Amino acid sequence: MFREIKNRYLRYFTILIYFIIIFFCAIELNFLWLFGYSPDMSDIKTPTMSLSSEVYTADGKLIGRFYKENRSPVEYKSISPNLINALVYTEDARFYKHGGVDFVGFMGSLVSTAKGDRRGGSTITQQLAKNLFNTRKRKSQGIIRHIPLIRTIVFKCKEWLTAFKIEHLYNKQQILTLYLNTVPFGNNSFGIKTATLKYFNKTPDAVNPAEAATLIGMLKATSTYNPRVYPQRSLERRNVVLGQMEKYGYLKKADYDKYSRMPLNLDLSYVDRTGQSDSYIRRAVEKWLDKWCKDNDYDLYEDGLKIYTTIDSKLQQYAEEAVAQKMKMLQKRFNNLWGNKNPWRDSKGVEIKDFLLKAEQRLPIYKLLSKKYNGDTTEIKKYFEKKKHMTVFTWNGDKDTTFSSIDSIKYYAKLLNTGMMTMEPSTGKIKVWVGGIDYKYFNYDHVNQAKRQAGSTFKPFAYVTALDNGFTPCDKFTDKPVTIKYKDNGKDDVWQPNNADFHFSYRDMSLRWAMGKSVNSITAQLTEHVGWDKIVDYAHKIGIESPLKSVPSVSLGSNDVSVFEMVRAYSTFLNKGEKVDPLLVTKITDQKGDVLQEFKLKAERVLSEETAWLMLYMFRGGMEEPGGTSQALWEYPDLWKKNNQIGGKTGTSSDYVDGWYMGITKDLVTGVWVGCDDRSVHFTTSETGEGSHTALPIFGAFMEKVYTDPKSGYTYGPFPKPWVKITKEYICPSPVIREDTTSTDSLMETPMDTTSAPATVPPPAENPEGAPPATNN
Repeated sequence: MFREIKNRYLRYFTILIYFIIIFFCAIELNFLWLFGYSPDMSDIKTPTMSLSSEVYTADGKLIGRFYKENRSPVEYKSISPNLINALVYTEDARFYKHGGVDFVGFMGSLVSTAKGDRRGGSTITQQLAKNLFNTRKRKSQGIIRHIPLIRTIVFKCKEWLTAFKIEHLYNKQQILTLYLNTVPFGNNSFGIKTATLKYFNKTPDAVNPAEAATLIGMLKATSTYNPRVYPQRSLERRNVVLGQMEKYGYLKKADYDKYSRMPLNLDLSYVDRTGQSDSYIRRAVEKWLDKWCKDNDYDLYEDGLKIYTTIDSKLQQYAEEAVAQKMKMLQKRFNNLWGNKNPWRDSKGVEIKDFLLKAEQRLPIYKLLSKKYNGDTTEIKKYFEKKKHMTVFTWNGDKDTTFSSIDSIKYYAKLLNTGMMTMEPSTGKIKVWVGGIDYKYFNYDHVNQAKRQAGSTFKPFAYVTALDNGFTPCDKFTDKPVTIKYKDNGKDDVWQPNNADFHFSYRDMSLRWAMGKSVNSITAQLTEHVGWDKIVDYAHKIGIESPLKSVPSVSLGSNDVSVFEMVRAYSTFLNKGEKVDPLLVTKITDQKGDVLQEFKLKAERVLSEETAWLMLYMFRGGMEEPGGTSQALWEYPDLWKKNNQIGGKTGTSSDYVDGWYMGITKDLVTGVWVGCDDRSVHFTTSETGEGSHTALPIFGAFMEKVYTDPKSGYTYGPFPKPWVKITKEYICPSPVIREDTTSTDSLMETPMDTTSAPATVPPPAENPEGAPPATNN
């Protein structure tokens, strides 16, 4: 058919145009899978950007992001004209005159390249096509990708086709907005809002011409012109952009002179406050949403979700301050206790000789070294003993030092850690989540990941089992030696627990007094009466999910549990006997604010209201009963105003490895654990290592901060009055025991009414918590 065209030049031109059309159609249709994917019009209408998901506190503060490409989109009206003009006059001066492809600019770039001055001819729209639809990524490539020159031509043609489609569907403002929201600025930062915040701590509408020129100048080569890494190069490139803005009339000569003389004036503070910087809360949210994302086909790292948590930013701040204040003090106490001695000891106090070797072998690098050196322990030892520069955690800030790997293992093994969680039982909302002392150095979350022996904080599960099965707070047992025979895996065994001070008073004590004073012998007798199997059942029913070995010592906390579980279980008592599933996330929306999911409180009645209230009354015994183990809280005077009441339970595991405190107010339940990550490293005495001396002070300092802030939303006050009629006897004053100063071997006992102990007069000094051979309280 081409032969009908008599003019051969016209014929050749027509053939060329024909084959160009065929070529573009083949590319568009991906003929024989030669050319790979090309975005169609539906793709252009609904472009998919990888957007960061944002995590907010209950009061609207941004506390973290999840992203593969860190971007946060903005609208055109929120972008400064300085940015728009810097972009257009530097990258595509004819932007408003072409329809997606600037053939004049393209031909000019070919001529310049031929002369040795290589420059790009892509328009902003073409660059958008490349950024938004990945036209050069492997997914968009076909078999042709193996032919170098043809591959480049296909890439360019795809960009042209996509650019024409974009210009057909979007106006120039929309194209500029899409471009600035997708363009990369290096260091995994995408989009103009992320860039303006990262480099200048400003929103995109607030940047001046110099700042706009700095950012747009980066687009030529984000690494080469990074203002943080190469400030001089960045400044020179910025002035080139300012020159373009002057050349095309956007800047006057005087403004150009003014801005070109300015320093970069970077403000990098925003980097430390936001971004993907990991935290215990961020990781907890990720784990909490894992199943939801899978069930609903969302990607937390790409779909731009907005996640609203239950965390109260003020309470979280107070908790972190209390942790820092008290843990710094506890670490100093621990260091003074051990001095230059190695603290890794067995149950008899003998140093564990192979502790460091085993610590080395647990590291992933050990297997690699063993393979590299064919198991030569001498070479492996040399590696671990080689000194190198590193930064380590200290309570006075990060410290640069020279350590060997062995030095590092020794150093970190001696550091105490903590886990703390606060929950509002009436709503199920988690208000505080402190997974450790510093996420940067300690990724392991001590709220939900770590499980440790609960010590005497587990005793309340024995007492609630008793109260729910016929016992009353006033029933009495005698503090005396106990021998319990039982079978463990089919073998006969005997359990004979001691009290913490290895002393039995042979005094009759009410259950409230025994729990308040944490008397092991009476708890053991109670366990024998109600049955350890039943105690395990109640613990699971109330909120403990971890496997529990059903043995007599279960009531003294011989099993491992998490802070999360303990807070949930204790919240059942304050929530009128209804167990709740703790809420960490209340709502998830998309980028537009449309609600994707709201999470509601799930509650289940597991105790009667009477039993739940009686347990709150029992918990008050820690403060009100003689020798109550919570009485160290009297050292915090700001806790005891306006008839305020606090209940709680301390706990300490064997050899003072784990210190616990579970604190209850009229509104909140807080759990705190303190200890070293390795169980062979621990305190050595009750005065230094009991929960009342390690975990309780963190709770006390935290609640003081909460109460003294009138805007915290939590006020002083007594525990709730009975929700129902109490049918069991519970008012049974215990004797106040005072030493007779005239005789060292006589005691005076006087009755004390504990139904409304005054909050301003401290009870008698605290006695040590009780402890069996296997588990201390």
